[in-house]
Amino acid sequence: MTQGKLITLALVALDTIFVFLVFNFVAWTRGVVAWDTPIMAPLILPVLMHVLAVYLIDGYNPRTDMMSVTYTSLHTISLVVVAMLTLLLTFVVIPAGFPLQVSRFVPTVSAVALIPLTLTYRRMFYQRQLAKKQQRYFMFLGSQESCVSFKEECRRTGMTQAVLYATHETFVPSPQSYAVSMPPMGDVTHYLAEYENHLDAIILRESSQELPPAVAQRLMELHFSGVPTYTLELFHEVYWRKIPLYRLNQTWLFQEGFQIAREPVFERLKRVSDVALSSLGLLLTLPFLPLVAAVIWIGDRGPVFFRQPRVGKNRVPFQILKLRTMSVHHDGAVYTGANDSRITAIGRFLRATRLDEVPQLWNVFVGDMSLIGPRAEWVKLVEDYEKKIPCYHFRHLVKPGITGWAQVNYPYGANLEDTLRKLEYDLYYIRYFSFVLDASIVLKTIHIMLFGKGR
Repeated sequence: MTQGKLITLALVALDTIFVFLVFNFVAWTRGVVAWDTPIMAPLILPVLMHVLAVYLIDGYNPRTDMMSVTYTSLHTISLVVVAMLTLLLTFVVIPAGFPLQVSRFVPTVSAVALIPLTLTYRRMFYQRQLAKKQQRYFMFLGSQESCVSFKEECRRTGMTQAVLYATHETFVPSPQSYAVSMPPMGDVTHYLAEYENHLDAIILRESSQELPPAVAQRLMELHFSGVPTYTLELFHEVYWRKIPLYRLNQTWLFQEGFQIAREPVFERLKRVSDVALSSLGLLLTLPFLPLVAAVIWIGDRGPVFFRQPRVGKNRVPFQILKLRTMSVHHDGAVYTGANDSRITAIGRFLRATRLDEVPQLWNVFVGDMSLIGPRAEWVKLVEDYEKKIPCYHFRHLVKPGITGWAQVNYPYGANLEDTLRKLEYDLYYIRYFSFVLDASIVLKTIHIMLFGKGR
């Protein structure tokens, strides 16, 4: 068993143990249970919800930076959500007589206490990994230009592994010059012998040419010993959870996956949840909308709502509804800049907290949108993108969403390059849709809203 799997199992075990210990300790100090008759079976539900919530934010992934502020906030948010769901299920859904119903204090305080405790030993694991960690490497087999692109993507995503570029007789170097950016080339056999104990993964660029038998055999041996070999496409999906655009063609849609586009049951279940949650959201926000509307109107006596034609599922246009955040009469760039002068004072707050998107709950309720999906783009932009980006129309296989996988993984796009990068995440969501992935997006969206990362 690899060290990464051992760490994952250790974290799951520690979380399970600490949930049982903390709940029982709080219940004992509160006087609702005796020390010799601890609560056991009723805690299975909180344990399962705790493990699921932490899994959704990659809290069991050894590659996650447990020391970062982002992870700390996501971890806190996920356990707060678990506490709220525990209280809801315990005191509203589950019939009377359930052992945890003896006190609201116990699950509330236990959930709060678990936040620093579970973060502490995660940080201890991560610090120990850093202390023991030597320089790690990815070994890339493929063309020189594809290696340059791979190294650049590693840099953008903050990966610390160095990249070794190896080749052999089946990979002919490109005649095109890349000057300083060209990676130094090494022999694959030499690299495998010298860096075997320091490799995290081997990445193989797809090619119609076969690997030499000796190299293929060695890669297979390393794979079974714990050093995996990925195709470049699979590496994108496993490590970065996106679809590389170089693999797209008109037959891409005919691969496995795409459940939300192919299976009516998934679409119907998603629609039921959209209607239920958008109705709840509209009811909860309705009392505050008049106050926000008044502030927007007082600012420049303009309309409260912003309407614009957007492209929906199967390219069907619809009118999106948002709270207006920009001045009524403005000219300027198509994209919104970081310090765009067209944004009003109240508009900056609404954009940072994503509250300007609350009226889109109506679009969700009537069926134009979903709560989660690719961003609904302006009709004029889509017309331009479809001319410049092959297969851009694939993102219209599903309904656009208020939030989505691209929105929580990539900052606001302000040019064609950003659109390409976000498309990679959108296509991953469309192909690998699941309600677990949706739940992960919800937690990350809450993090973005609380910390004002909208634009």
